[in-house]
Amino acid sequence: MAAPLLSLSRCCRHPVLLLSRCLLSSSTVSKAPLHTRLLLYLTKRFYDVEALLTWTSMFKKRGVRKKNAYYGYTGSFHGPHVAAAYFILNLKGGFRYRGRSDWFHAEKFDWDFINHKDCPLEEIDLSYTVINCDGLGNFDEEKSLRTLSLKACPEVDDWFLSRLHVFQDSLEELDISQCPRITIGGLAALRNLKGLKRLDVSSLPRIANPGLVVILLEEMLPKCHVIADGYEFDAPPKEEESGHREEMHR
Repeated sequence: MAAPLLSLSRCCRHPVLLLSRCLLSSSTVSKAPLHTRLLLYLTKRFYDVEALLTWTSMFKKRGVRKKNAYYGYTGSFHGPHVAAAYFILNLKGGFRYRGRSDWFHAEKFDWDFINHKDCPLEEIDLSYTVINCDGLGNFDEEKSLRTLSLKACPEVDDWFLSRLHVFQDSLEELDISQCPRITIGGLAALRNLKGLKRLDVSSLPRIANPGLVVILLEEMLPKCHVIADGYEFDAPPKEEESGHREEMHR
């Protein structure tokens, strides 16, 4: 008796499942009208689609974690600069060593990058890649980094921006345009990058008042040229303006 009651209680908690079981009875299925049979079909497919989406999301997250692994093994043999370079190429990005004019790109993979063990990276382009906060750890030793491009990186968020302080003594140009997860809180963390000369914050979808944000960024980074394209600049209400100022300077 306990088993049927338990089964019934589970169905009650899931109305769609209860409907599905009711419609599955032989008498109901054989006599059900067309719209009822269609509903039954869609109910059964709902769980299939839900499971597929869950598995797809899980494998996607696992893939992102794998691509942002720390290249400590490579660093132990070739040094941190080569390890960082190899990490960039595996993410389909590009970079330039300090003192060299040529770039290394994933599209034209060249193992010559491994011969520059003592050369730090000066410019890095990771636009449109899945770089995240974990992968940023591969650049902890890049104290000469001047340019970092992160355009349209889906995994770059506020926490990522807060960790860019490790480049506060060298970074001069930063492109975080079109990054969908950045908010005003992450932009506030850029106040540590006092050496910035160029900052691109164009087309950030989660920025509600871009005009005010640009003004606050210019106050925080007076030596920096802020680029903000792709917005409709509207004057915010005074109360909202004061609230944003307090958040940016917090």
